[in-house]
Amino acid sequence: MTRTLTIAVQMDPIDTIDIDADSTFVMGLEAQRRGHTLLYYQPKHLGCRDGRIEARVWPLTLERRPGAHFGLGAPEVIDLATVDVVLLRQDPPFDMAYLTTTYLLERLLPQVLVVNHPVAVRNAPEKLFPTRFPHLTPPTLISSDPDAIRAFRDEHRDIIVKPLYGNGGDGVFHLPPGDRNLTSLLEMFARRDREPVIVQRFLPEIRDGDKRILLVDGTPVGAVSRIAREGEARANFHAGGRPVAADLSPRDREICATLGPVLKAEGLVFVGIDVIGDWLTEINVTSPTGIQEINRLSGVEIERAVIDAIEARVAG
Repeated sequence: MTRTLTIAVQMDPIDTIDIDADSTFVMGLEAQRRGHTLLYYQPKHLGCRDGRIEARVWPLTLERRPGAHFGLGAPEVIDLATVDVVLLRQDPPFDMAYLTTTYLLERLLPQVLVVNHPVAVRNAPEKLFPTRFPHLTPPTLISSDPDAIRAFRDEHRDIIVKPLYGNGGDGVFHLPPGDRNLTSLLEMFARRDREPVIVQRFLPEIRDGDKRILLVDGTPVGAVSRIAREGEARANFHAGGRPVAADLSPRDREICATLGPVLKAEGLVFVGIDVIGDWLTEINVTSPTGIQEINRLSGVEIERAVIDAIEARVAG
């Protein structure tokens, strides 16, 4: 049996989470059930003082009770090097504030286990990471050059345009053949920030769902299809996607077999990948979701696999 661990959870405000959908919540419940100590803090409570990585933390207890799902003890500023595990679980945007947390948490290594590994998170933006596996992805262009984007559209005709560092389906546009909004759309993105956009060939298989597959230490542990609402090109849960039970196809298993050793080697313990038809579209490493939807539809308890993997890594 593993020793009792102190686990600091870096996440968004806990009072706003949906306890029937939030993956961090059930991971925390499972850790608590095993007797581990939970500490809670938000990214704004993380800092560096005289070379020490510190955080203002609150002892945390969790309960699946609507409206009273958490309890907090008295806050205390601690040296995070004194905990066993930090769960890096705040949602994007993947901006400089997010990157700064990875720089700070990196300083805790190897004394403290950070899940997911902060260097790997920093080096694996969720829409860029799949480009390391071009044989698994649909035709993809990442660029700020309007001429390059127009040429890509001329070649593929039916395209999706989305912000490179967006999340939850925010800012995703489907431009079918004949749509005249590309120039205006690129102007809008350019006014918003200086980042490139990602352009992909539209996959009509989205009508059959965008499959979220969860992997723990590189091994697939469950899947769910997210079905887009009528007239909607986005199937993300945040965009109203409906969860439907899903099995892994031979192509899904091929994708997982290719990604799995890379994810495990890089310390990406809990990962969610998105597959449309036969194509990998995203690799989510910041705060993947889907545990509770898959658990309800498939009768599994994925959070147990996550805590098992954390315990095994701490034990060495």
